Amino acid sequence: MWFVYVLRCADGSLYIGQTNDVAKRLARLNEGTAAAHTARHLPVRLVYAEPYPTVDDCLKRERQLKRWTRAKKEALIAGDKAALKKL
Repeated sequence: MWFVYVLRCADGSLYIGQTNDVAKRLARLNEGTAAAHTARHLPVRLVYAEPYPTVDDCLKRERQLKRWTRAKKEALIAGDKAALKKL
């Protein structure tokens, strides 16, 4: 199982990625050893994750989310389906 995840960094910025082990990836990111952006904005916390059966499906969704506006990402995190449709 693969996961697309959204992290909220200490400065409020959002980081989107994909992994097949969310807990391990989150630990590495918080150690500052996995991604340059998160290493500069520690600590990070998981605010959203979606499971996918294949890495290809996961990567497609990751690319889609990275193109979204901040407002649309925040609506997704909040689970606000009405706002998602509007945005």
